[in-house]
Amino acid sequence: MRHTVLYGILIFLLAVCFLTVLFTGNLSIPLREIFRILLTGESSTAEWVTIVREFRLPKALTAVLAGCALSVSGLQMQTVFRNPLAGPFVLGISAGATLGVALVMMGMAAVGFTGAVGNWTIVFASFSGAAAVLFLIFSVSLRIRDVMTILILGIMFGSITSSLINVLQFFSNESLLKSFTVWTMGSLQAVTESQLKVMIPCILTGLWVSLLSVKSLNALLLGENYARSLGINVVVSRLRIFFSTGILAGSVTAFCGPIGFIGIAVPHICRMLFRTADQRILFFACIPAGAVVMLVSDLLSTLPGNGIVLPINSVTAFIGIPVIVWMIVRNHKMSSLM
Repeated sequence: MRHTVLYGILIFLLAVCFLTVLFTGNLSIPLREIFRILLTGESSTAEWVTIVREFRLPKALTAVLAGCALSVSGLQMQTVFRNPLAGPFVLGISAGATLGVALVMMGMAAVGFTGAVGNWTIVFASFSGAAAVLFLIFSVSLRIRDVMTILILGIMFGSITSSLINVLQFFSNESLLKSFTVWTMGSLQAVTESQLKVMIPCILTGLWVSLLSVKSLNALLLGENYARSLGINVVVSRLRIFFSTGILAGSVTAFCGPIGFIGIAVPHICRMLFRTADQRILFFACIPAGAVVMLVSDLLSTLPGNGIVLPINSVTAFIGIPVIVWMIVRNHKMSSLM
């Protein structure tokens, strides 16, 4: 009963935050007109239809998708490695996805390609970069069982990809360098309707594969030997989990940039609220919770007003870092009492 109430609260907050994002902006649009535009596609003012459907609605949908994807991918990484600090940003997965996009944005220009790059190409490049880092982490995890060592190696892999990105930036022209730098700050504003048509099926596919892995995650939480005793193929399960994480993190990074701290903080918030480690409960909790946190981050990024929008990473850091610090201090206090 308690979990049902919490799910209901999260869904209610999601609806409120979603409508608030549609309502908030330099131009004030009555709430009844927003509902009318969403339901019928019409309004008494044609300008309002354009603002809501072409700017605010894609941004709100992007925030929901990004929040869901990063939260679920973070939950999976924390469970697989049994480490509270694991996540797509910390493990270098987002850095790998960033490298894939950098190769498309700056690498192709360096070899003389000046044509337009398709959305699917960007997603594939981002997923390939994320998958490459995940493959390295997976290969190491087959030989090294210490989760802290794997976490450190993931950070090292992320540093290597960042170094490669710096090399590409050094040889890029000024306009490409500026656009890439702005992209790395994270943004929900620039995602277009055509990009959403690519982003939605990719993230839904990743979430579906993640849902299929819930049973394996619950077993892995108690150790690989326990999982094997239940007849679970640990290697195949890890590959499936890494595949879904690569799709989720790669899809978000491709269009929104490398967004940090959401993947680490939201799973801990859900564990604290639901007081459970059951992956079935946490999976369905992370989806609305991640969406709410990302929508709130988007709202906070517009607080300066006058058309100024802060980079989304600057806001998610203010939300995520206190949660991480609290979690570390709490675990330290608990360990000192034992």
